[in-house]
Amino acid sequence: MTNIQNYDDALAFIHGRTKFKKIPTLKRMRRFLKELGNPQEKLSYLHVTGTNGKGSTVAMLRSLLMASGLTVGTFTSPFIVRFNERISLNGQPISDDELVKAAQKVAPVVDYLDQVLPEGGPTEFEIDTAIMFTWFAQKKPDVVILEVGIGGLYDSTNVIVPAVSGIVTVGYDHMHVLGDTLAEIACQKAGIIKPNVPVVIGRLPQTARQTIIADAQEKQAPLYENGRQFTAKKLNNHQLRNEIEYDGLMLHRQKFQLSLLGEYQVDNAAVALTMAQLYLKRLGVPIDVQAFQNGLANTRWPGRLEIVNDSPLVVLDGAHNLPGMQALTTTLQNDFKEMEIYVLVAILADKQYQLMLGEIASLPNVHLMLTNFAGPGPKRPSADLEKAAKDIKTHWPIETAPSWQEGLLRLSREVSADDAILITGSLYFISEVRRFFAD
Repeated sequence: MTNIQNYDDALAFIHGRTKFKKIPTLKRMRRFLKELGNPQEKLSYLHVTGTNGKGSTVAMLRSLLMASGLTVGTFTSPFIVRFNERISLNGQPISDDELVKAAQKVAPVVDYLDQVLPEGGPTEFEIDTAIMFTWFAQKKPDVVILEVGIGGLYDSTNVIVPAVSGIVTVGYDHMHVLGDTLAEIACQKAGIIKPNVPVVIGRLPQTARQTIIADAQEKQAPLYENGRQFTAKKLNNHQLRNEIEYDGLMLHRQKFQLSLLGEYQVDNAAVALTMAQLYLKRLGVPIDVQAFQNGLANTRWPGRLEIVNDSPLVVLDGAHNLPGMQALTTTLQNDFKEMEIYVLVAILADKQYQLMLGEIASLPNVHLMLTNFAGPGPKRPSADLEKAAKDIKTHWPIETAPSWQEGLLRLSREVSADDAILITGSLYFISEVRRFFAD
C-alpha cells in the first residue's frame, strides 16, 4: 500500500506513475472518480485546449473573472517552479499540507485500481486531475478553469460538461499521440466540445477550422470564432506591451492594455474576453469594463515572454514546439527588431528542433547560442542542437555551450545595455533557468 506521510512522499507518489497507457480512454478516469465519490460534480467549469496559448488564455480568463468578483480555481500544466502551481485558487497555489491530504485521499483508490484493472491503475496526469477535483470539491470556487493536458478527446479533464469551451490554436505537436495531420489533431481538440455548450475558437488553419466547425455544428454547440463573432487588433505596433481594441458580444471597440508580451497574446486575449463574457452572461452578472481592463493589465503568467531583468533586458519564453517558435519569431520581427537579440536555446529531443532552430535563426538580428539541460527524465532528453544546426543558414555564427549556465555567462559578457538576451525552448528548460533568476 502507498504510504504518504509528507510533501516529498506525495510528489514521489505522483511522479512515480506511468505517463501514458497504450490505449487512450476515459473509462479509467471515470471509474477513478466514481471510486472517489465523483468530486468533480456540482462545480462549474470552463474548459480550454490548444496547441499553444492555452495557458496564457487561462491566466487572462482567471484575471478577468477574479476582477469581476468571482472566486476562480485553475488547473494548468506544466508547472514552472513547483508542482503546486498547477492547482490554484485565485492565483494562489495549493499548500503543501493540502496537497498531501488530497494525495492521501487519492492513493488508496489508486492502489485498489492497480489491483482490479487489467491495464493497471491511473496515470500520473489522471492522478493530478483527481487530486485537483478532490481539492476543489472542498474549496467550492465559483468556477474552475481546466487547461487540457494533451489533445482534448481523451484528456483526463474531459469528464465534465463545461459552461463554455475554448480552442485557442491548432498546430503540430504531440503527433505520436494526436495524429500526423492538422485535421486529426483538430479532431482531438474538438473532443472538448459538448452538445449545446458554447465554444470559442481562435484563428485556426483552414483544415483545422473546418474540422472543428463541423464538430460544433453536429453537436449544436453555439460557435464564436475570432475574426467573425469577435475581433481584436493591436493598436500600438512595434511596442513590447500590447494595446488592443476588442469588438464582440457586449463590448464594442473597447480598448485594453495587456500585461503579457507577444503578438500572439492579442488573439489569446480575444478568446479570454469572449469566454469571460459568455460565462458572466450565463450567471446574469453585468460586464464591468473597468474590471476587465484591470484584469488584463494585471495578468501574470511565468515563462511566457517574461522579463526577468531590465538592464540588459533578459526575457524567458517557453516556445517549446514549432508553432510556439513561429509565434515567437513573429514577435521578435515586430517588437524587437531595433535591438540585437542573443538567444540561448535548449529543446527536448522529441520536438521538431531543427525546424524550430531554422525559424529563429532566419532573423538578421539573432545571435544563437545552443545548449542543453537535464530534461524531465531519461526518456525525454535534451536534443543535440549542435549537430542539428550544421545545415542551418544564419546571419551570425552559431555558438554552443556545454551547459546553459556557461552559455548565459558568455552571453552576458557579449550583450550591450541596448540589446536583449532571450532564453527559449523547452518549458522544462525555462523552469530550470527561472529558478536561477528567482534566487
